[in-house]
Amino acid sequence: MEDVLDVYELPYDAKRPVVCMDEKPYQLLGEAREPLPMIPESDQKTDSEYIRNGTVSIFAFIEPLGGTHHVSVREHRTAADWAEEIKYLSDVMYPDAEKIILVMDNLNTHKPASLYKRYPPKEARRILKRLEIHYTPKHGSWLDIAEIELNVMTKQCLSHRIAEIDILRSELSAWEAKRNTAAAKVNWHFRTSDARIKLSSLYPTFTTAS
Repeated sequence: MEDVLDVYELPYDAKRPVVCMDEKPYQLLGEAREPLPMIPESDQKTDSEYIRNGTVSIFAFIEPLGGTHHVSVREHRTAADWAEEIKYLSDVMYPDAEKIILVMDNLNTHKPASLYKRYPPKEARRILKRLEIHYTPKHGSWLDIAEIELNVMTKQCLSHRIAEIDILRSELSAWEAKRNTAAAKVNWHFRTSDARIKLSSLYPTFTTAS
């Protein structure tokens, strides 16, 4: 926990951007019956029944201090999917960075080994050397700022049913463009000094010998 909090206290550095990533499953849902359109003094009427069209995975990246955002939709959440997203982070989003400081949770695919499952060793190592990885602790995913990004995305873009993956990609692409145009940032206030007070029960207790 303190390792991640120390990362969030680093000053902004374009050559060493701090980037947070997270992913979430999303269920594609179609309408069983056509919704009734809005009319004066009445909202749109949507039937409670829906059609399940499968589940996809949404990957989200955010640079809290730089205001850079990226989201993508994949049909699966395999090691190869994560590896391809990390290569995009390295080679497309931050090709000129000296080092990308990456914060993420300990999901089983979020491992350096995933790069080696997807790419030849030389390429996997090249990508990995561009990263400085910091993991949130177990049960500490709230420390990942990308989780905040996903919550904002859900409220602003995913509050209605979306039936097809292409429609989802289109809507998230428009949302991403809006976030990048606004350069929306996150001002993280919770510091290590706060954790030692507010989360003191998580720390071991020491007794002083007399």
